[in-house]
Amino acid sequence: MCGIVGIIAKQPVAAELIEGLRRLEYRGYDSAGIATLIDGRIERRRAEGKLGNLTARLEREPVQGNIGIGHTRWATHGQPTEGNAHPIATDKVAVVHNGIIENFQELRRELTALGHTFHTQTDTEAVVNLTTHHLGQGLTPAQAVARTLERLEGAFALVFLFAGEHDLLICARRGSPLAIGYGDGEMFIGSDSLALAPLTRRITYLDEGDWAVITSQEVKIYDRTNQRVTRDIRETALSGALIGKGNHRHFMQKEIYEQPAVIGDTLQALINPATRSVHLPDLPFALGAIGKITIIACGTSYHAGMVAKYWLESIARIPVEIDIASEFRYRAPAMPRDGAAVFISQSGETADTLAALRYCRESGQKIVAVVNQPESTIAREADIVMPTLAGPEIGVASTKAFTTQLAVLAALTVAVARSRGTIDADEEAALAGQLAEIPSRASEIMNHDERIQEIAAEIALARDVLYLGRGTAYPLALEGALKLKEISYIHAEGYAAGEMKHGPIALIDDNVPVIVLAPPDALFEKTLSNVEEVMARGGRVVMISDAAGVARLEGRLAFGIAIPHCAPFVAPLLYAIPVQLLAYHVAVLKGTDVDQPRNLAKSVTVE
Repeated sequence: MCGIVGIIAKQPVAAELIEGLRRLEYRGYDSAGIATLIDGRIERRRAEGKLGNLTARLEREPVQGNIGIGHTRWATHGQPTEGNAHPIATDKVAVVHNGIIENFQELRRELTALGHTFHTQTDTEAVVNLTTHHLGQGLTPAQAVARTLERLEGAFALVFLFAGEHDLLICARRGSPLAIGYGDGEMFIGSDSLALAPLTRRITYLDEGDWAVITSQEVKIYDRTNQRVTRDIRETALSGALIGKGNHRHFMQKEIYEQPAVIGDTLQALINPATRSVHLPDLPFALGAIGKITIIACGTSYHAGMVAKYWLESIARIPVEIDIASEFRYRAPAMPRDGAAVFISQSGETADTLAALRYCRESGQKIVAVVNQPESTIAREADIVMPTLAGPEIGVASTKAFTTQLAVLAALTVAVARSRGTIDADEEAALAGQLAEIPSRASEIMNHDERIQEIAAEIALARDVLYLGRGTAYPLALEGALKLKEISYIHAEGYAAGEMKHGPIALIDDNVPVIVLAPPDALFEKTLSNVEEVMARGGRVVMISDAAGVARLEGRLAFGIAIPHCAPFVAPLLYAIPVQLLAYHVAVLKGTDVDQPRNLAKSVTVE
């Protein structure tokens, strides 16, 4: 969600703080700010809106200082105003904060009674004033932070900058990620290792409950009981070169076009092309012994999980339950003794998904993580990590992370099916061969981009859009609707095509485009019947199918998008791409902020 950067350097840090925040823009935010020390005094520059506003202010009012903290804020408590923008500060300490302090009202009342004044609507100000109170009692910065952390309830990542301390930053995490980067006589802090990529590749990830005292020469890490601990320093593979737009107008467009390559990379890590067999990471348990699979995710990752449910039940013949993480974690469901839980998360830090993982761990489940960040908290707490090799995804609306999740889940399905004996070696080879063809087929879909742009011009005029699909195309209908509404702000809904007669058909008229995903599978004829019902009521249908499928309704469709023929098993990986392109082009025509749509954040690290 919000972004944090902290730097202790040998030269002024303002420019590097801004660049670090720029690399975190994809997470979503509505205000930004930095704080540095000048002659021991805390100096802040903050602004509403995008980083361009903060940069303009710094040009008018520059700041020096070789130590500093920066923040991009996505408003939770308090409006997205300059006054509520981080860093929040007193004359003694400045703080940047991701997450939510749940007991801030209680702390606020206590501190107000002690004479402290509150100037913002933020929960973070309770942290700042509590730390200031402890400093005023003569405690050292480290002692003051330790005392403050004892009182905080909620999820947070915090970085503290202290007046008069030109070589000291203190940070802490509880339920929200934080990384420390090591340089040569310099140190860096980031809520995301991507923020630190051009500065260092030597990274330590704080464990849950950790806090750290950082100087230019040393990092001292303490656990939640204030005991000194050691955490590994890792070499991250991220590079600052990975986050440019290249020749593309938006990150989202670039990431859509990267899909043939990243799907190929992901599949190559899981499929042996010589034997056409699936090879998963070393397993600490037997796949064939699993009696039930529970899939848990949020948003687009949930839609990927829905596709996996169809695959696993029909091919591996194993019972599968899927749930939204924010609902699952509060149901306290009974879990089977022989169960495995699969957690799907682009960031690997989604708060609800992580809480659900810990519940499943306590309930004796085997834990499988499908993540795009193999160094994330979810990955570190899993038994098996199946990485999606999508590379950094900057656009808030997920595209390549979604299709690489599908690639991983397809490979997992084949492996489970083979382990359970529901397919033999020849069938495994056939399914692996179908997956191996996806990168080249995906490249062919990009050739339809101009046609999709033409269709987008019509969709952009609509107020409401319906998406229909059956089988594995139903989750894609949900995903298509989600993409359209999150970046174009057009109201859209996805439905199982067979549900049209149970209510949604009342919405059909010539002002409501209906986008139908109809791969050539066993349900194609039934989907075609639903299309006939829509057209009989004046609905304008955009059908996505192969050439033969589109030809069945030639001359009667408003638009047809013919994509390469493929086996039904792998259709979701291909049919996801045209709905992404359609949403993208509609949003461009509507003039919205495609990469950073309003009110949305890339990684949701609070409830």
